[in-house]
Amino acid sequence: MLIRIPEVLLSEEVAHCRTVLEAASWVDGKVTAGAQSREAKQNLQIPQNSEAARELGEIILRRLGTNPAFTSAALPLRVYPPLFNRYDEGMHFGTHIDNAIRPVPGVNLRVRTDLSGTLFLTAPEDYDGGELVIEDTYGEQRVKFSAGDMVLYPATSRHRVEAVTRGSRWCSFFWIQSMVRDGEARATLFDLDTAIQSLRAKSGESEEAVRLTGVYHNLLRRWAEV
Repeated sequence: MLIRIPEVLLSEEVAHCRTVLEAASWVDGKVTAGAQSREAKQNLQIPQNSEAARELGEIILRRLGTNPAFTSAALPLRVYPPLFNRYDEGMHFGTHIDNAIRPVPGVNLRVRTDLSGTLFLTAPEDYDGGELVIEDTYGEQRVKFSAGDMVLYPATSRHRVEAVTRGSRWCSFFWIQSMVRDGEARATLFDLDTAIQSLRAKSGESEEAVRLTGVYHNLLRRWAEV
């Protein structure tokens, strides 16, 4: 399930992120790559423990925490502290699958990577190439969203970032451990929640909406791990 979540960051928040990142020091992106993906990765990142990463990561986490679409789709238990990458002209990331477990630096905590998230910080017209290409059961999905929008997709997916041929592509990326480990169950809950919200918008708290809400929570109770 690939989901677009629009306006995670507002335009002024994107502009603030860009200002902070422009003043930050960038290092080789291989520092956070696994053994296999290290060979395929050519980009830049800001250090994970830098003041800039912490400041901007907190902004993103606050916005995710109040975003109903993200909550409904991800059912998050833990979110890995956001990282920030940059692809200048000629840079790319070959096909890979993200590591299953990510230790959080500085704390005794690990995150199981059920979902991957990419939050775009560059307007699509400002660079050529750089598409995030995600392989799923329907083939390859090519993603290049507006600045402030994010894509959420299974971390089990093979994916890559195409080479940038003009400009520079800046993003935040992170992983989510969901309360519902199984992807099909998570997709069912998302579809059900979406239908309930649509029904409520049309008919308010009808008997049908109340009953379906009960079904949703009973399924969540059965499938959730907390």
